[in-house]
Amino acid sequence: MSTVVAIVLLDWAALGLTIGLLPGISAGSGWAVLLAAVVLGLLGAALRPVAAALLTRVGWAGLFLGWLLSQAVLVYLALSVTPSLHVAGFWPAFWASWVYGALVSGGLWVVTAGQPGIVTRHLLRVNRRHRRAAAVSDVPGVVMIQIDGLSAPLARMAMSTGALPTLSRWLRSGSHSFAEWHAELPATTPASQAGLLHGASAQVPAFRWYEKETGRLVVTNHPHDSALVESRCTDGRGLLADGGVSVSNVFSGDAATSILTMSTVGTPRAPGRPGRFLGAYLVDPFGLTRSLFLTFGEIVKELHQARRQRLRRVEPRIPRTAAYVLLRGLTNVLLRHLNLSLIAEHMMRGAPSIFCDFVDYDEIAHHAGPARPEALASLEGIDSVLATLEELAGSAPRPYHLVVLSDHGQSQGATFRQRYGIALEDLVRELAAAPGRSVVVAPEDEQAGRARTLRAGLLPKLDGPGPDPAESAPGPGRPELVVAASGNLALVYLARHPGRVTLEEIEQHHPTLLPGLVAHPGIGWVMVRSARLGAVVLGRAGRRLLADDRVEGADPLAGFGPRAAHDLRRHDTLAHAGDLLVNSMVDPQTLEVAAFEELIGCHGGLGGWQNRPVLIHPAPWPVDIELTSADAVHRQLVRWLETLGQRASAVPAADLGAA
Repeated sequence: MSTVVAIVLLDWAALGLTIGLLPGISAGSGWAVLLAAVVLGLLGAALRPVAAALLTRVGWAGLFLGWLLSQAVLVYLALSVTPSLHVAGFWPAFWASWVYGALVSGGLWVVTAGQPGIVTRHLLRVNRRHRRAAAVSDVPGVVMIQIDGLSAPLARMAMSTGALPTLSRWLRSGSHSFAEWHAELPATTPASQAGLLHGASAQVPAFRWYEKETGRLVVTNHPHDSALVESRCTDGRGLLADGGVSVSNVFSGDAATSILTMSTVGTPRAPGRPGRFLGAYLVDPFGLTRSLFLTFGEIVKELHQARRQRLRRVEPRIPRTAAYVLLRGLTNVLLRHLNLSLIAEHMMRGAPSIFCDFVDYDEIAHHAGPARPEALASLEGIDSVLATLEELAGSAPRPYHLVVLSDHGQSQGATFRQRYGIALEDLVRELAAAPGRSVVVAPEDEQAGRARTLRAGLLPKLDGPGPDPAESAPGPGRPELVVAASGNLALVYLARHPGRVTLEEIEQHHPTLLPGLVAHPGIGWVMVRSARLGAVVLGRAGRRLLADDRVEGADPLAGFGPRAAHDLRRHDTLAHAGDLLVNSMVDPQTLEVAAFEELIGCHGGLGGWQNRPVLIHPAPWPVDIELTSADAVHRQLVRWLETLGQRASAVPAADLGAA
């Protein structure tokens, strides 16, 4: 009750300040302003659901105009019908609605801070018609929340520092169990989600790679490319088959409803176009308008934190560009609020399984560092989402279990360019003495794809998928070299030579390339396939022959984890693996690596915590599969869903043990 009173007083004060600040509006008394605030609240409760339903039917132009004008119309009506208030036409009311919205958003941030119950009650109210229409079921549903980029060691640290109080409470109460799993090379979101959602991580050799057969450069945060990769992964029985919902993922998991998912956002008839789900969010002042004002606050916070890092001379660090500042605001506030709204709606609709990727932490950790204060603070926002979902589950038409997992970790360190004054692609070009041009994948933030997906999902008419990527035939028209970096891992291709180029051929065409790379202090090891010896890992003082796991001299994989040789043996068999696989050094004391991209926190290769993601699941659920890959976690998740009775078993029960 005290919170309700506080919100009413907040609305009263915000409307009073708005009337006092803007011309064209006047009030006879403070009581008239209070009455107008009450009328505004009643009009919003009565008309917004109707407006959302109607505007959704007229398409995206209607939704945008509804968001732009709905609050102004309500303010105009409330001021017009309230005695002792005067408004000189619609436009004063239009500007008043924005000032009022800003004041209320700021006030709500103060009033609701640390109180997920207020958000829960709001989400229940706006979704009550979905709850009433949903069929009641006693078959439990599962909501799977991916905290992008969170390593298991850092998750434990965050719980001890108080950044993840909800997760900490679950573990301390015994309701959930904590497990660490191994992300195979490459430790990237696309590879892990191909495994988690489809059981097909072998289709993704890196975050970006080159396909010699077609001359196509595949970058998995481009919708066209992610759609191509999903077509190779899917067998129709992904994790979210049988009525599941995919929200803000790279791949859909064969979900019946796929919203803001990279692989389906460019598909004209993709299931679950977001327009039909976002009407209420767009016209609700607690939705998009509030998120935009809080996004502005996040941008201001980022500017302060970046300046503080510079003044304190924190190392390592990178410049935090204007593009990143805006991207952080979008991913850390707007996308998080939108994801929560979408998950809440589908819980109230009774969806059997929901999988959503929250990228807040990963984006900040890339630019600030995975264990830096601002990165840990971003986990608090995700934890508040978990607290809200826990409360929502009690009012859903079916019981829900919550599973929290990550797709990979991150490793910190000054970049390769910062350490040695040269980018890897320039080093390769020098050592190869290539007469042709080398092609380097344009550096692009991993989460830029999320912003592009959000834009394409919300405004498909304005931001379509674009043309198919260009392809080129083998021959002199191709670049001599392609260097595709993914964190501290790089795939190097001799693009004019078809198939996998062997060690012997590389020594013939570019005799100084391999010795120069192996001798460089920033390179930990290089893997190449020999026509005589098979896959060979080369280091400065020795080599490892993967075929018979024989080490000659010093082991180049020492310090890169106990599963390094297994991961490389597997990676050597993947389609479109590089002719050279290059991994940075790892500092044995600090576990820092040297990213080939300009990122302080990175993932994709070996070294540090990047291969150590986490799985937090209900304690009664047994883990009866060794969690040594994303594909293994997929099998475990599917087995849990089958046990709950959500879906038909994809394999006969007698074969589950063998699987």
